[in-house]
Amino acid sequence: MVLHSETIKQAERKISAFNLALVFALTLGSLTYGYTFSITSTTVGQPGWFAYFGLSPTAGTPNYSYTQAIEGSMNGLFCAGGFFGAIFAGWSCDALGRKPTLWIASPLAITGGALQAGAVHIAMFLIGRFIGGFAVGILIVLIPLFQAEIAPPAARGFLVSQHGVVLVAGYSLAAWTGFACYFSENQSFQWRFPLAEQCLWPLALLILSPWIPESPRWLLLHDRAEEAWEIVSKLHNLDSKNTTDADFTFAREEFYQIRQQAISDASASSQETIWTLFTKPSYRKRMICAFIVMFASESTGILVVYNYSVLLYQSLGFNNQTSLLLSALYVTVACAGNFVSAILVDRVGRVKLFLTGLIGCLVSLLLEAVMVARYTGSTNQGGLRAGVFFLFLYITFYGCCIDATTYVYCSEIFPSHIRGRGMAWSLAILFLSSLAYLEAAPTALANISWKYYILFLVLTLIHIFVVWWLFPETKGRSLEEIGELFGDEVAVKLTQLTAEEREDLDRKILSEKQGNVHHVENGGDVAHKA
Repeated sequence: MVLHSETIKQAERKISAFNLALVFALTLGSLTYGYTFSITSTTVGQPGWFAYFGLSPTAGTPNYSYTQAIEGSMNGLFCAGGFFGAIFAGWSCDALGRKPTLWIASPLAITGGALQAGAVHIAMFLIGRFIGGFAVGILIVLIPLFQAEIAPPAARGFLVSQHGVVLVAGYSLAAWTGFACYFSENQSFQWRFPLAEQCLWPLALLILSPWIPESPRWLLLHDRAEEAWEIVSKLHNLDSKNTTDADFTFAREEFYQIRQQAISDASASSQETIWTLFTKPSYRKRMICAFIVMFASESTGILVVYNYSVLLYQSLGFNNQTSLLLSALYVTVACAGNFVSAILVDRVGRVKLFLTGLIGCLVSLLLEAVMVARYTGSTNQGGLRAGVFFLFLYITFYGCCIDATTYVYCSEIFPSHIRGRGMAWSLAILFLSSLAYLEAAPTALANISWKYYILFLVLTLIHIFVVWWLFPETKGRSLEEIGELFGDEVAVKLTQLTAEEREDLDRKILSEKQGNVHHVENGGDVAHKA
């Protein structure tokens, strides 16, 4: 039976309970990244950490340059580990599969957290940061990639955005945990407990992993069609009594499209090498877009502003306690902003949202630089409050428009057979740019203060024009159809069809006899097996 096109479109927008549960289970990896990355921003506000390792907590004290080097190293080593983890994930996701990659990353994240929390020497602490960075470098590639491959086209932006929402929730949780532990009279507990807490989230992910299926797109690329159909059926909840004919039809169409594109991609990939990513025009444009997305997001100065926010508030005249509180409130606003982004991204579109965020961050960071330049060290309460206001305005734009959008865009622009490598490239850029900015930040902020922000202002202005000129919009298209925007051939079109074209597609699927056909209780054909 051929159903009306609008009825099918309603089925496209459905999100099954299993699909939603799977997406949120995967966000434990997002939480691991956010918490692990962020927790040391509160560590530098804990007197117990400085005292235990013999570091100098304030400028002007003996050995302060050594302390600056350690602060830079703990972020630098984390980003270096993240870079190598992202590169590893690019190979692992494609060669081993999405789920085995999850099994590798989770134990490593637990190990890194345990080494930091139990550190008896600064070297042990720094090694833990590197291992933790390697683990979350894998996770930050894997999680949005995995989510994109199991999400329906009409809701993919919302579902993949949950990676950004929960990632920043990890920032917020780390900030509030650090703030609460600041009041402990046990100086060792002040910094060890927040670091130990980072082991909980990858442990929970590891416990849930047996119930997380492999990506159906990866399975089809490896000629495992039967397993892929079983997972697609679960994602569309085809066993439910409430399942309609439209649900069956859309599931069948989606499976057919994925299978046909997998056949086409497998044929093309046999002639490709790693250099094809940079020599084939459609792939090269994707690599350029992925580079710019991540480099532009980091070049807003976001990680410098956040990771050294406690020091920034202190430079504006606030004490340790107030600085930690403001830092916690700051990331709470970011978390709420990411949820707003998740709601907007499928309505407004990826590119418009990203551009709005870049413009907003540019203006608010410019005004923040003015406040820091004029009122640092002063007692002008109006100027100090304005400095805090523009920091919060800055994170509002970043959270609502940029943060989650970067992961959505990079996870969907690459074809399935190179998606792991494409995501690895984009996240490697994120870690490399973070490494460069964060390693230099303690010294730069100490020596040139607000002038360091000029770098981010200039780069953001350039990126606004580049994104406007170069980036295609991907909203509403299936992963297989996005290739058309970059010049690739699409085997089967699904989401951009007229009613007549959809009827022709359904007749074609139903008339094909390619192997066994699955039957359901009502006798309807559901999917052809490759």
